Amino acid sequence: MSKNILIIFSNMKATVYSQDGKEKGTTTLPENVFGLQWNADLVHQVVISMRSNARPPVAHTKDRGDVRGGGKKPWRQKGTGRARHGSIRSPIWKGGGVTHGPRNEKDYSKQINKKMRAKALYTVLSEKLRNNEIIFVENLGFESPKSANARDVLSALGGIKEYVGLSTKKKNALFVAIPKSDDSVEKSFRNFGNVVVNEVRNLNPSSLLDYKYLVITDPKLSIDIIESRTKKDTKSKDATR
Repeated sequence: MSKNILIIFSNMKATVYSQDGKEKGTTTLPENVFGLQWNADLVHQVVISMRSNARPPVAHTKDRGDVRGGGKKPWRQKGTGRARHGSIRSPIWKGGGVTHGPRNEKDYSKQINKKMRAKALYTVLSEKLRNNEIIFVENLGFESPKSANARDVLSALGGIKEYVGLSTKKKNALFVAIPKSDDSVEKSFRNFGNVVVNEVRNLNPSSLLDYKYLVITDPKLSIDIIESRTKKDTKSKDATR
């Protein structure tokens, strides 16, 4: 990391670029969002909980009461010289039920407190900022949805010295956060398997950790949306006093 970048981060300022990769100025970053220390335990707990909540209970096995057949006792209890059995659908028989197998009624969900979720997001954002993995773009817009437009933007941003790997990384390269839904932007990047476009309000620690770089467009508005996650909690507390 260069000396100049360290100075920018210590003052909580970041360079803002155009979609052509040219410097357009700076933006002020709130320390409570981009100045937190790394907290691996918090991030791990929140990410694991989020992924558990998104886990669909698909795997399902049948126990001895679900499989077909086995209503009749295979042979009498005593006198045959063989082991006693009550059903041919016992788990120890071929074609029998499964013991302690996965069931689709299992609930994997876990509770996540709002403050924990917000702080985990801010922690990941702070770490990405320290690692030169966040790019602030003044505005991102296209007249019409075209993959060529998106390719030009990736090439331009990848030409910036600190973000050289952006245009060369083949998998999970870029998360583009836009303040509000934009069809032209979303459709332009749709053909790129290593890029995802989503609204800023949908940012979460799990998705950010899946992608190397993060592009935040319209920084002032986007940062206000991100910071509002904790401001809402403060306002609701004041209202109840």
